[in-house]
Amino acid sequence: MKKGRTVFVCAQCGYEAPKWLGKCPGCDSWNSFFEQAVAPPSPVPGGDPDRRRNHRPVLLSEVSSENEMRFLTHISELDRVLGGGVVRGSFVLVGGEPGIGKSTLLLQMCRHISTEQKVLYISGEESLKQIKLRAERINVDKNAISAFAETELGAIFAAAESFSPDIMIVDSIQTVYKSELDTAPGNIAQVKECAMALMQYSKANGVTVFIVGHVNKDGAIAGPKVLEHMVDCVLYFEGEKYNTYRVIRSAKNRYGSTNEIGVFEMTGDGLKEVKNPSEALLSGRPKGASGNCVVAVMEGTRPILAEIQALVTKTSFGMPRRMSTGMDYNRMVLLMAILEKRAGLPLSNYDAYVNIVGGLRVDEPAADLAAAIAIASSFRDAPVPEHLAAFGEVGLSGELRAVSGVSQRLSEIRRLGFKTCVMPYQRRADFKAPEGLEVITAKNICEALQRSLQNVP
Repeated sequence: MKKGRTVFVCAQCGYEAPKWLGKCPGCDSWNSFFEQAVAPPSPVPGGDPDRRRNHRPVLLSEVSSENEMRFLTHISELDRVLGGGVVRGSFVLVGGEPGIGKSTLLLQMCRHISTEQKVLYISGEESLKQIKLRAERINVDKNAISAFAETELGAIFAAAESFSPDIMIVDSIQTVYKSELDTAPGNIAQVKECAMALMQYSKANGVTVFIVGHVNKDGAIAGPKVLEHMVDCVLYFEGEKYNTYRVIRSAKNRYGSTNEIGVFEMTGDGLKEVKNPSEALLSGRPKGASGNCVVAVMEGTRPILAEIQALVTKTSFGMPRRMSTGMDYNRMVLLMAILEKRAGLPLSNYDAYVNIVGGLRVDEPAADLAAAIAIASSFRDAPVPEHLAAFGEVGLSGELRAVSGVSQRLSEIRRLGFKTCVMPYQRRADFKAPEGLEVITAKNICEALQRSLQNVP
């Protein structure tokens, strides 16, 4: 039998090579290449075979843009992340760890849109009885959603052709396989080919397709990030396993912003929207304790208040230990070096632990000042006033640098009942302070610490 053409693919990043390599040029991983047969090109499902003769280049002025054809999911937190609703004919990837709530969120979305759209739910992981039990638990109308338990791609397209859905959900892409390929479901080749076929079906027929993808131990969806290049929108569902709060954020969105987040709370009846994330994240905040400070961060157009906790204690070993949760580890180490060099805090012989309460991930540089205040507060055992919040970027020279969205941050700080805010120096004409909020501006980290910590000269 004549052997077809094969290539070697990296299991970590999807890099293709004509021969086996010991080290991947794409991600520098060792012994990650495996041999894979090259599948013959497949036609576009549902497409016109004569489309090459009928299509011609057109001017952009001839393209109609009157109707973007968006529809709401009626889950405000999800609509916010999607950019104001779902675009008809889009291809959306929902990723996250197993058990985080992806299937629950999509079923709840079906509950709201099934009265307006025809929904087909393709399940490759659960049986129809399991889907029915989940639907009953979260109060989904069982007469409004059609489900189909199948993993073979050809059977899925046959069911879609007979049903003609407006929205199709595939849960999950790792379980779907193409019979023409000799590899197992979940393999990089299977995932890539199945996703490409689903994308072509979505664009050719104007069907909105949601696919679910689990992440591996490295945090990538279905192994390498090959799927993110094909889809129109990538939604990551994040959250601690033992925390009730879930955060959905957009890593890629061709039809909206990638800075918005949606916050949910996992309950026995499904996911519940958190309309006021700041109040939820600050609930249970300790009073009179050192080592915590409230920061105002911007997630897209929404200001959110989060609590940063720090614990600094003298090390018992020769090498001090550092640990951070919800904040970049290297950024935390950098802030400790700045505090030691510019503020005179001898932190080199102390262990340090920093945590963002509530499972929120904060990557914005505006959290630098609050993190530095929390670390200094724990080191000096000097509590931060309960009514004080802070934000600002800290430079390597100890200077405080201005950040964007100052007026929105201050308004959120005042709305939550805080009376004082420490921030980088800016002209009063550049921002508007709400009534009842005292704004303290500082030019460097030393001034900020003096005005933030109690019982410190």
